Amino acid sequence: MTATSLGNPGTTPDRKRWQALAVLGVAYLMVVLDVSIVNVALPSIQKSLNFSTSGLEWVVSGYALTFGGFLLLGGRSGDLLGRRRVFMAGLVLFSFFSLLCGLAASPAMLIATRALQGAAGAVLSPSVFSIVSVTFREGSERNKALGILGAIAGSGAAIGLLLGGVLTEFVGWEWIFFVNVPIGLGVLLLVPRVVRESRAPELARHFDVAGAVTVTGGLMLLVYGLTRAPTVGWGSTETIASFVGFAVLIAAALLIEQRSRSPLVDLNIFRRRTLSGANVIGLMLGTMLFGMFFLLTLYQQDVLGYSPLRTGVGTLAIALTVIVASAISQALVTRVGVKPVLMVGLALVGGGLVYYTQISVNGSYLTDLLPGFLLTGVGLGFSFVPVSIAALSGVTSREAGLASGLITTSQQIGGGIGLAILTTVSTTRTNNLLANGVAGPTALTDGFRLAFWVGVGMAVIALAATLLVLRRDDLRLEAEPVEPHVVDAADEQVAA
Repeated sequence: MTATSLGNPGTTPDRKRWQALAVLGVAYLMVVLDVSIVNVALPSIQKSLNFSTSGLEWVVSGYALTFGGFLLLGGRSGDLLGRRRVFMAGLVLFSFFSLLCGLAASPAMLIATRALQGAAGAVLSPSVFSIVSVTFREGSERNKALGILGAIAGSGAAIGLLLGGVLTEFVGWEWIFFVNVPIGLGVLLLVPRVVRESRAPELARHFDVAGAVTVTGGLMLLVYGLTRAPTVGWGSTETIASFVGFAVLIAAALLIEQRSRSPLVDLNIFRRRTLSGANVIGLMLGTMLFGMFFLLTLYQQDVLGYSPLRTGVGTLAIALTVIVASAISQALVTRVGVKPVLMVGLALVGGGLVYYTQISVNGSYLTDLLPGFLLTGVGLGFSFVPVSIAALSGVTSREAGLASGLITTSQQIGGGIGLAILTTVSTTRTNNLLANGVAGPTALTDGFRLAFWVGVGMAVIALAATLLVLRRDDLRLEAEPVEPHVVDAADEQVAA
């Protein structure tokens, strides 16, 4: 049996690599959409299944909890068991649990199936990036591939709002879940034809069970604490216990990973300045993005009175702008490097947040939102692409799944932090104004404006991190790539 390179210069590239990217991109879009597509359908879900207000948040939080918690485990599983195999397993499970979500007849059933759907997404999502990292050569070709995935990541939230509004208004909320089933099955049929199997054969065929339990448990407690804090209070026993549990489990995980012969997280990977910096910046990018979309959705529906469909159509401006900007940014990264493009992107996202601080009670789409949407769209396109490239720069075959899981986890945890902080700031300000007799729409708008100013502060921190952490020559390989292992039929029989 011969090993063929999937990602190194000087070797024959995979002839079906662009077809593989198209298939992987569709699956990745399906996962990205599911983070936001539910938001506009929540009122309909609440009415249909008689959800309590406190219970309704778990339709979103239950997904986020397991998605954020299992990402590292999902990414590392592909390195050990085969990236295509794990991707297909995640795809099957994601489609199946999506079907169960749409068939849910009670709040408990929907929350449970959403949590299972999130776990499946955590298996599926990092596999996309790890397969791309070993399928495309590092340099301009991989940058183009990651540019496409960056466009999906940046525009997915806006597309999700649009699709969620259309499906909820015309065919019912169940279809925001049902739509994943035919898409998932179609992708599943194409994967064996265009995606080659690969794994890291030099890794021991051994799951670090203790590391997996502690890392996953710690991440889930962190996401849980961030999700519950705006509701129960940052100083509540529940919130403090969650954060203390997170700290204890992660401390235990660090000790376990140092001694494990096949660690879930190889701590040596953090010695790479570019990779570590990219994860810090990815975390900050997540803090801005999740909270921003959430508050903009509330402003359009609760203050301006837009329908779910009109809200989705309005945010299409962001999605289209991200797609165009991502195509431009991947070419610029190849020519001038990650750092300059990323700084421009973060500055534009910050500029969009500054613009949102001027929203008004009687605002209009053209004056209060559209210019900010365009700034934000270009900024996201110029941010997601270079961050993804930096996070996978110089990554070897044995580390592809880990690196992919890390950057996705960073963005997800950042999103949880940002959503919790911005929601808390906005809600606190609004409640104080309401207590002083200020009208509802005015109080809401003022709360949103203050939260957007906090988002601006996050953008400044992200810019500072980019300036201080990333080097100008950040596309230089920091490690000599290891030739990835392509699994042929004989390997599959042995593995079985």
